[in-house]
Amino acid sequence: MNPLSHFVRATLNPAMYHGDGKNPPFFEGWYFKLIDAAENQRYAIIPGVFLGEDAHAFIQVLNGRTAQSTYHRFEVADFWAAPDKFEVRIGNNCFSEDVISLKINDNLGQISGQLKFEGGTAWPVSVTSPGIMGWYAWAPKMECYHGVLSFDHEIRGGLQINGETINFSGGRGYIEKDWGQSFPAGYVWFQSNHFATPRTSLTASIAVIPWLGSAFRGFIVGLWHQGKLYRFATYTGAKTESLAITDDKVTWVIRDRRYRLELSARRAEGGLLREPTTSEMLARVEETMLASVEVRLITRKGETIFEGRGRNAALEVNGDIPGLLAMAAA
Repeated sequence: MNPLSHFVRATLNPAMYHGDGKNPPFFEGWYFKLIDAAENQRYAIIPGVFLGEDAHAFIQVLNGRTAQSTYHRFEVADFWAAPDKFEVRIGNNCFSEDVISLKINDNLGQISGQLKFEGGTAWPVSVTSPGIMGWYAWAPKMECYHGVLSFDHEIRGGLQINGETINFSGGRGYIEKDWGQSFPAGYVWFQSNHFATPRTSLTASIAVIPWLGSAFRGFIVGLWHQGKLYRFATYTGAKTESLAITDDKVTWVIRDRRYRLELSARRAEGGLLREPTTSEMLARVEETMLASVEVRLITRKGETIFEGRGRNAALEVNGDIPGLLAMAAA
């Protein structure tokens, strides 16, 4: 397949691997969030690949309860991806939208088992708006692209992690991904799909976005509620009314012509993950899975559509946050 055809196919299928034919630096990673039914166990499993001077594949594992993380490194030759759908293998480990199968056994630990995912819904894809990136997905040289593969789904199965058996059956999961050259210089991201109203899910991010020799403060927010996606993004014309970031919380208010969305995420202690730069995978991102987020969606007339508190929220506040706050709101 020629590069243009592959670019079009991959853009219209955000879940699949985008790295075929890419020149370094390039990274791609998929994020699987796993919460058991009792909400006692919480894990993030992040398989991916980094192409550059220190090229390798990897599987990151974050224990959200203890904030401990491990980075399992593999040779690039151990990485394989299907050419037309999301199916990835790293060594003896397999990943897709419907199932992950783990067989990790190295000096950092042992993880084995299989998890199946049922009832997931991805961010809608169309030619004019291929997923969460909107029309920016068609821009060929963005620093970082993003995709949401499942807002919320049920988990079946279990894992053996360093001798401990964890039953995830009946729990809830979430899947997203990133790919490109590097993570943004400064960003905030948080997500929860544990609200009192079942099948409600929130994902929100705001970041410094390089663009045509300059940069702007761009954001993407999706609230999936009762089978409807409420989207707020730079490309939809939504505006950040206010943004405040302290050591304790992130408070963010967004509006568009129809709605006003109020978000308040309570920060908590997290574990250190590696993130891609243009030269290497650096251990510098603190992610917590113990945060919470208050959400209120109202119409411009003041009618409440949704109000609730998200539990087991994942949250990252990373990089040049003063620079992010100082930028003119998009």
